[in-house]
Amino acid sequence: MYRSHNCGELTAKHINTEVTLSGWVQKSRDKGFIVWVDLRDRYGITQLVFDEERTSKDLLKKAQELGREFVIQVKGKVIERASKNPNIPTGEIEILVSELNILNEALLPPFTIEDKTDGGEDIRMKYRYLDIRRNPVKNSLIFRAKVTQEVRNYLSNDGFIEVETPYLIKSTPEGARDFVVPSRMNEGEFYALPQSPQTFKQLLMVGGMDKYFQIVKCFRDEDLRADRQPEFTQIDCEMAFVEQEDILNVFEGLTRHLLKEVNGVEIDKFPRMLYDDAMRLYGNDKPDIRFGMEFGELNEVAQHKDFGVFNNAELVVGIAVPGGNSYTRKEIDKLIDWVKRPQVGALGMVYSRCNEDGTFKSSVDKFYDQDDLAKWAEVTGAKAGDLVCILSGETNKVRAQLSALRMELAERLGLRDPKVFAPLWVIDFPLLELDEETGHYHAMHHPFTSPKPGQIELLDTKPGEVKANAYDLVLNGNEIGGGSIRIHDKATQAIMLRHLGFSEEEARAQFGFLMDAFEYGAPPHGGLAFGLDRLVAILGGQETIRDFIAFPKNNSGRDVMIDAPAPIDEEQLKELNLKLDLQS
Repeated sequence: MYRSHNCGELTAKHINTEVTLSGWVQKSRDKGFIVWVDLRDRYGITQLVFDEERTSKDLLKKAQELGREFVIQVKGKVIERASKNPNIPTGEIEILVSELNILNEALLPPFTIEDKTDGGEDIRMKYRYLDIRRNPVKNSLIFRAKVTQEVRNYLSNDGFIEVETPYLIKSTPEGARDFVVPSRMNEGEFYALPQSPQTFKQLLMVGGMDKYFQIVKCFRDEDLRADRQPEFTQIDCEMAFVEQEDILNVFEGLTRHLLKEVNGVEIDKFPRMLYDDAMRLYGNDKPDIRFGMEFGELNEVAQHKDFGVFNNAELVVGIAVPGGNSYTRKEIDKLIDWVKRPQVGALGMVYSRCNEDGTFKSSVDKFYDQDDLAKWAEVTGAKAGDLVCILSGETNKVRAQLSALRMELAERLGLRDPKVFAPLWVIDFPLLELDEETGHYHAMHHPFTSPKPGQIELLDTKPGEVKANAYDLVLNGNEIGGGSIRIHDKATQAIMLRHLGFSEEEARAQFGFLMDAFEYGAPPHGGLAFGLDRLVAILGGQETIRDFIAFPKNNSGRDVMIDAPAPIDEEQLKELNLKLDLQS
């Protein structure tokens, strides 16, 4: 056998035990007459010792030639360590080596395999198999496995049945571009990789499975950022004979269970917030409620003077920055520059200082008096010592800009503690979203989301006002899950597709299989899907998902380790009956 123990389990109780260990050389320290080697595996580090008094010359020489990341096997006796290391579980002992076998030599790695490495992200992604040896990445993957197991146990114990659904499916419009796969046996036809198992889980409800879940890969060919990957993992769930309240209760329970079992945190309340209120108070549909700085709309108290910037704006809105009056003019100027960056897009920022003596000092003092500025403070909830930051413009844009500023300020003020968890349900989303470029409506969630009861008639007269029977679960300013009560009858589904611009023929071609299924007794049903990658990252105290994925893509959607995507050869193209016509 290659080992009798792993490198993280030997303690003082094993002293005088003969053991066999295998692993990688973390580092060695050669004093000439004595060599110490740190041997590492997934479980920890054990110190090996070779010395001229107790080790043969040949063995000592062999130990002196070991390089970083050599794979070795040693046999020896557990002895008490003279200079103990209280920072590791094996710090009381070391192995007096009697036999050393080099299983594989190694090149010098391109970066140090340590918690704090000298390798940049690009080089670590190229050599991801080496990066995984580092504790931060290794522990993130182990953490993900623990979360996944807790999810699987909780749902299975609650009567959910795990069912796999296909990866090679039909392309359906779900809001992002599909990855497509050519079929060699069906010339000129293509499969699509699923953006989600949406229609299949609905068909499972028609099939009477009642409670389904799946931890499943999904694929979207869309622009990437830190919290997105072209392939990602969902905890996909569906339930029959349920209303919205049933689903919220089940997945509150799952989230509460994960926070307790994984993080040791007890959460009692999952507040609920209307989508309209989330946009009005926080400027986005996934607000971080660990801190305040709610928006104050200032139109009534700011559009009565000769300040054209405010008077010509659709919305004037501000936030109170706690303690912000301490900011110097230079610091405020930097904030103004920050909101004017292209990523935020504001044209500028007005501010008002709330002095300790109850007076105010504003960047627009020549237009507004002390009474006006006092009203700004009242509307935004500002207190003495705070700073009021105000943006103005078109409603949706200015809310997004102020939301970005709010999050940036909270980060700078240390208000986003990763060890504090604040879940929130956002409910009553719009059913449809207007595409300003085309003037057409599209489904805000997907075409199978049902409208709130009694609102389907509004589709013909006021489509923008129809609310969806949909909900998102937000944790610390991140959407970790979302879902809806589905349409479960053919007539309503046909109405919905018509309002999304599908002709009867197009609806039949795309979704005929689902509408046919609805005619064979579809139960009322609904569900929710968690983004596992993002959920795990947040539970792990981070907001970027990359280190919780074994082999992630970069921001261009490339795997730089295996160099994918890559061209395929002419023979494969010929077999698939494909011809490339690349446009420069």
